[in-house]
Amino acid sequence: MTSVINYISSIAIPAVILFIVAYGVKEKTKVFDNFLDGAKEGMEIVLKMFPTLLGIFVAVSALRNSGIIDLLCNLISPIINLLEIPSQIMPLAILRPISGSASMAVAVDIMQNYGVDTLTGIITSTIMGSTETTFYTIAIYTSAVGIKKTRGILLAALAADVAGILCSTVICRILS
Repeated sequence: MTSVINYISSIAIPAVILFIVAYGVKEKTKVFDNFLDGAKEGMEIVLKMFPTLLGIFVAVSALRNSGIIDLLCNLISPIINLLEIPSQIMPLAILRPISGSASMAVAVDIMQNYGVDTLTGIITSTIMGSTETTFYTIAIYTSAVGIKKTRGILLAALAADVAGILCSTVICRILS
């Protein structure tokens, strides 16, 4: 069974490319010219989004290295204790909307320290699956289509992240 899956995996991409080329030839379109036009358009989008991405990466690095995450965790700890949310997941809850790679590093650290099948590990996994890297996603999509006013989008997305974190905690507590 494993060899069949490996075989399918190794031919999937070439098969899709072959299908696209064959379909283009059948429809009598200039496949390579269309490819070049798409690549050119993709590069224009990347160049247009680059300043936004650079700003996000600088901000995430500054946040991680400044100690603000620890300060925020300490400030909201009374609320966290009241809601019975494990304090160990708070760095993840704060970083998740900002950076996918930083939140993945925090999630791995939490699981290594507390275990994957502990309540804290399960809540961590659920948060990773039920929340989004909000700032990054908003920056990419809004800059790609030229939206400048993102305040309403940001509030709604952050509210969804908070809901995801709270629901993850409650549901994992109920099911464990």
